Amino acid sequence: MEIKILGTGCPNCRKLEQVALQAVAESGLDVKVTEVTDIEQIMSYPIASTPALVIDEKVKSFGRIPKKEQIIAWIKEAAH
Repeated sequence: MEIKILGTGCPNCRKLEQVALQAVAESGLDVKVTEVTDIEQIMSYPIASTPALVIDEKVKSFGRIPKKEQIIAWIKEAAH
């Protein structure tokens, strides 16, 4: 499983990455977290703003920082 954090490195993008890493640690699952900062790659996703969170190529959120519990739920959902 792979989580992508889409963003240009803004403070909210870094915060989302931290929350996602905490969620991965608590989920106990093997998840790779990747930061995507290339604007061309970011624009290939159907999002209106950053930061965005993508799990296995499915956009889960954009323009906000979801709660850690929500990210854990998405991870567990994607694992099934």
